[in-house]
Amino acid sequence: MRIETVDAIPPAAAPFDARVEGQRLMRDWYTALEQAPARGQHVANVFVMGNAVEILRTFDFQLVFPEINSLQTGVRKASEEYIRLSEDYGMSPDVCSYVKADVGLILKENEHPAGRIPKADIAIASNMCSTFIKWAEIWERLLKTPTFVLDLPGQRAGNWKVRPGDAQHAADARWVEAQFRDLIEKCETITGKRFDMDRLAEVEDRVNKMVFHWNNVMALNRVCPAPFNAMLDGLTYIGIMNVYRGAQEGVDFMRNIEAELRAKVARGEGRVPEERYRLLFSGTPCYVSMRRLVELFETWGGVFAYSDYLTFAAGGMDAGELVYDTSRPLESLAEITALAAQRGLSNQFFAHERLAQQIRDYDVDGIVFHGIKSCRFVSSGMADTRDYLNKRLKMPSLYIESDLIDPRYWSDAQIKNRVDAFFETLHQSGGAPRANKSVSSESGRAA
Repeated sequence: MRIETVDAIPPAAAPFDARVEGQRLMRDWYTALEQAPARGQHVANVFVMGNAVEILRTFDFQLVFPEINSLQTGVRKASEEYIRLSEDYGMSPDVCSYVKADVGLILKENEHPAGRIPKADIAIASNMCSTFIKWAEIWERLLKTPTFVLDLPGQRAGNWKVRPGDAQHAADARWVEAQFRDLIEKCETITGKRFDMDRLAEVEDRVNKMVFHWNNVMALNRVCPAPFNAMLDGLTYIGIMNVYRGAQEGVDFMRNIEAELRAKVARGEGRVPEERYRLLFSGTPCYVSMRRLVELFETWGGVFAYSDYLTFAAGGMDAGELVYDTSRPLESLAEITALAAQRGLSNQFFAHERLAQQIRDYDVDGIVFHGIKSCRFVSSGMADTRDYLNKRLKMPSLYIESDLIDPRYWSDAQIKNRVDAFFETLHQSGGAPRANKSVSSESGRAA
């Protein structure tokens, strides 16, 4: 399909509260999970990246996202109980807190603050994060869950450009497609259903529409003042993009978000009443204290116009060229999955290139790095990246550290002191209210 053919944006006058609607959709998802066994519905554990969700939806699997279950324990201020259970069981404090919260969930016989999580009939893991594979091994050992691991090609070097259709990409896509065909056979065995290629095309069409609206929403935050905060509102958006990827509810949500934000931009309204500093957030959120962290920045008139964390929406399909060709759904799924995987892995190993582009796209005044105590994978390269951006782009930066969901690593006074000092430095360097800017037309529709 061509991206211009997606359905029109509804009138902006329709009332829509993204936060309330996002909460409702998350409640509906947990209710559906809890009721899946009673309906006789099969269940699959999947990670956000590298998960073949489109195939699983054609077989009507109910999808469990263990990463999202874990972060939800943090949002609901219950994560410490789950983490301590896993540490009492024998897990090291250095292990990913998402994993420990999930092990705690298993030890509590799947009683989550949002409802009971059903046992999975299959788990899909991938090499997008080394922890994914070890995490899936825990399910195999403790729950006897069959596991399917996708081996996805990564980026080969810095400044390496993905060229769709060239010999390397064609070989990568064939490698991925062969694994998808194996997965389809396993799904047919588990569910007793035949694979339906037309249904796959329908799911992909809905993913295309979601990604189209997502990219337009991201482009709207290039306006000054930014209509939303990427590390508060944006986390609601990305949650729905992942949980409802390929579902009509996800399409409707993203279409309404775009309409709401376009109206907000037209009225000249920003997330922060008097926007003084546009910021970029690099790293993963501290879900257990995210609202407090955002408050510390917004008090100074600072807004997170963008975050590289948002590139994980819909499994990494945040680029305009990542659009499924629904006339050849399985081949296209393999091609796009290979491209999204390469982009996702490059985000980890060559972050400086991607961040430099995002700094230009969103015209930011500073960048905030958030190191994660229990995830060296995403944190270990931040010092080098920060040094590169400071020296090459003269970009002011701040480094803070806490954790994904472990509240024991959050020090409010210490972080507030660092944030205040950062803004005092920006202020002394000449920070001032900004003039309005127009939306870039390079991604999606122009306002």
